[in-house]
Amino acid sequence: MAKWLFEPGHTAAEFCARHMMVTFVRGHFKNVRGTLFFDPANPSAASVEVTIDAAGIWTGEVDRDAHLKSADFLQVESHPKITFKGNQVEVIGENDAVLTGELTIREITRTVALRVHYLGQWQTPWWEDGADKGPKTRAGFMATTTINRLDFGVSWNAPLDRGGVVVGNTIEITIDAEAILQEF
Repeated sequence: MAKWLFEPGHTAAEFCARHMMVTFVRGHFKNVRGTLFFDPANPSAASVEVTIDAAGIWTGEVDRDAHLKSADFLQVESHPKITFKGNQVEVIGENDAVLTGELTIREITRTVALRVHYLGQWQTPWWEDGADKGPKTRAGFMATTTINRLDFGVSWNAPLDRGGVVVGNTIEITIDAEAILQEF
């Protein structure tokens, strides 16, 4: 099985949560790091391990980011990493699969299923110190899932008039991943 590394500069996890009952707030984590074992000819044997720096959360609003890093949400001082480890793959189409694994947020682990779409692979240049040291083989993936933040102990909220809340419990996640082939 070929070993791939996720390229942190081109791999990100985006999240979307309902805000004030009227809109959605989006944010993301960049510099997602991890290892993928994957062969396009045998996708059902794939496995992945990913680590995200929880303090790297970004929504474009400094005060909101600070609140999301606090004990009310991710509590990054005590729980600096978000991880995902998966190896159960169900192929559901030519380039589509469901990857089931263990997502850990705030040291709470739950089983999560990611719908993964394989975007293909390509030989590309690899620039270091202004010189092309390539080619490198890159593969692209997009994955989505939905989680309930309460399942991970992320429970802060505040009530609004007529029974509403500040933050919805359902979190939609989209992952854009670029992996670089390391070894066959």
